[in-house]
Amino acid sequence: MTATQFPRQRLGVNIDHVATLRNARGGAYPDPLRAARIAQEAGCDGITAHLREDRRHIRDADIEALMDVLDLPLNFEMAATAEMQAIALRHKPHAVCLVPEKREERTTEGGLDVAADMNRLADFIAPLSEAGCRVSLFIGHDARQIEAAVRVRAPVIELHTGRYCDLVAEGAAEEAALELAELLAGARRAHEAGLEVHAGHGLSYATVSPFAATPEIRELNIGHFLISEAVFLGLDAAIREMRRLMDDARG
Repeated sequence: MTATQFPRQRLGVNIDHVATLRNARGGAYPDPLRAARIAQEAGCDGITAHLREDRRHIRDADIEALMDVLDLPLNFEMAATAEMQAIALRHKPHAVCLVPEKREERTTEGGLDVAADMNRLADFIAPLSEAGCRVSLFIGHDARQIEAAVRVRAPVIELHTGRYCDLVAEGAAEEAALELAELLAGARRAHEAGLEVHAGHGLSYATVSPFAATPEIRELNIGHFLISEAVFLGLDAAIREMRRLMDDARG
């Protein structure tokens, strides 16, 4: 594997929870757009924002502002619904990441069941791709889901790393090692099938290195941990430290 085949890994910063903090008081600050600008200055490669159906954090106006002024690519996370498809087709962001969504969940739980919904998802993805959006599917490491992603013509998958991160936090070393091995095998399988591989959910300074060191994984999307660390370090410093850990592991 050469550096030409596997270039510098991209870091996408998810700004959802800047909006969560803003919405707790219903005011105008902290401003997610300001967070996106700081993230860009700190060396990230893209901004991720999830416009949920219940608008619990990112709002429509945030997407409008990001599309108007952001220099970096926007990765627009959304559920596979007609409402969200219409919003994506209006804005035409660089990337659209389809995620499962439940009203009662605190955060995204698990990946999309692409294999059980292939016909609908293939039809849903087609107009987004035609509009120039790179469509990504947020899935688990199951070979069946990876094969289904190929069949619905999604060029990118994002592997859900949340269970691994939870197991590390719980001190379940053996289970964490097994989950990590499955995730990395899934990354290799997807890469060999011609998919671009991203990963994210729950990643922290303690869990990022094995994914950063995996050449088949082209991009990591990290949000909640970075916003949490920003309370203590500042957002610029929190992102720069994540970038350093990723580059050290990659090198």
